[in-house]
Amino acid sequence: MVDPVEPGEGLVEELARLRSQLSAKDERIDSLLVQIAELTTQVQALVLRLSKDSSTSSKPPSSDDPGKRPRGGSSRTRSGRKPGKQPGEPGATLRQVDDPDERITIPAPASCAGCATSLIEVPVASVRRRQVFDLAEPPPAQVTEYAADVKCCPGCGAKALGAFPAGVESTTQYGPDITTKVADAVLGHHIPVHRSTLLVMELCGMRVSTGFAASLRGRAARLLEADFLPAVRALLATAPVVHADETFARAASQTTFLHVASTAHLTLMHTGDRSAATIDAGDVLPHLTGVLVRDGYAGYTHLEQVLHAWCGAHLLRDLRGIHEADTEGQLWARAMADTLLEANRIAAAARQAGREELNAQELRTIRRLYAGALARSRQDNREKSTELARHARTLARRFEEHREVILRFTTDLTVPFSNNQAERDIRPVKVQQRTSGGCWRTLQGLADFAIVQSYLSTATKWGISRYDALKRLFTTGAWIPHALTPDATAA
Repeated sequence: MVDPVEPGEGLVEELARLRSQLSAKDERIDSLLVQIAELTTQVQALVLRLSKDSSTSSKPPSSDDPGKRPRGGSSRTRSGRKPGKQPGEPGATLRQVDDPDERITIPAPASCAGCATSLIEVPVASVRRRQVFDLAEPPPAQVTEYAADVKCCPGCGAKALGAFPAGVESTTQYGPDITTKVADAVLGHHIPVHRSTLLVMELCGMRVSTGFAASLRGRAARLLEADFLPAVRALLATAPVVHADETFARAASQTTFLHVASTAHLTLMHTGDRSAATIDAGDVLPHLTGVLVRDGYAGYTHLEQVLHAWCGAHLLRDLRGIHEADTEGQLWARAMADTLLEANRIAAAARQAGREELNAQELRTIRRLYAGALARSRQDNREKSTELARHARTLARRFEEHREVILRFTTDLTVPFSNNQAERDIRPVKVQQRTSGGCWRTLQGLADFAIVQSYLSTATKWGISRYDALKRLFTTGAWIPHALTPDATAA
């Protein structure tokens, strides 16, 4: 039997040195893994913050960098229609008329350009017509003078004055046509006051003062307060589905908010802060008994007499922001977004087919997909303490606690998937703010804008042009809707 050979002293020292090096490497690897995890968490938090734009959060499109396309792109899908005019839709192509105002005859040449044969006695074979549509030079302003006779009563000495027509109140004033044209430029198309006077002068040949143009919004608002606003408030309060939204604006060097309540045929705006009291001050939402379509802002939660429906487009943007911050670790956000899109597809198909509700199988499918996405959210964020995980859990909790409100569009097909109606109606405030240098000078100016825009938006929804609506306002009085929809009026 051979005795085991004891390792030499040098070999023992070498093994100890190698073990020490391996231990140091293991510690270094553990330290680097911790550092990688910390850096990954920081990157996810930065991506979550920096990627927030109008496509991945509830931020308005006006907050996007003008030189940078939103990171998430548009959430819209292709409609399948080709660009341009759709089949069956009326075209807008300029077409020849049979009775032009002037006809200029162009004779054929006296001889053939090829062989020089005389064409004087040759009869005309056909006529090729070309028509030019243009405007005549604007005529000079027509000045009408009203001369009212004044007589002194020989009995008592009192003066008797002839009655001027309605609307003729000053020694000199602009007439209704020029007033409407200036108002259409300033109020209807959001053109700055001075530029509107230049535009009217170039197109109509009449110069008006900037003071006159600036006064039109206040004049229009005062004419709408007595009859138009109460009528629209009363109609909106009876609507089965109403959209509500709010957006900030700058006025008098401070931030204020413009609120809107609207339907497909009615619009009503008012200004104030973002509190529940200001929401109620519009005198519409507290009286609703139907469905209120809105975003997730908590300021509407005190309205307990209505059924709430959350905007699906807002939720899709929030889900996109979570998923893009960690595409592998937040798969639930993609699953929930796909669930909402599938539910919207099913609901839209049912509406198009003329159905009043989804069947039990369709509802069961949507709820199963919804529950599966929520279960995945708990798995994706279990034992995670990163900022992204906290945001994800908060969003998932909203989907868990407000499931009925979020899926309202599937249980009531009269409710749309998104709150785009209110967002479209409130968008002109951003247009006007940009053209006005980014701020209204006074809070009253913003309040007047809200009143006038309510009128113009509602009239446009009823097929009345802004110009016609303003001309009525400054002549015979404001146009007022008397039903929720034009079809109801016709009936």
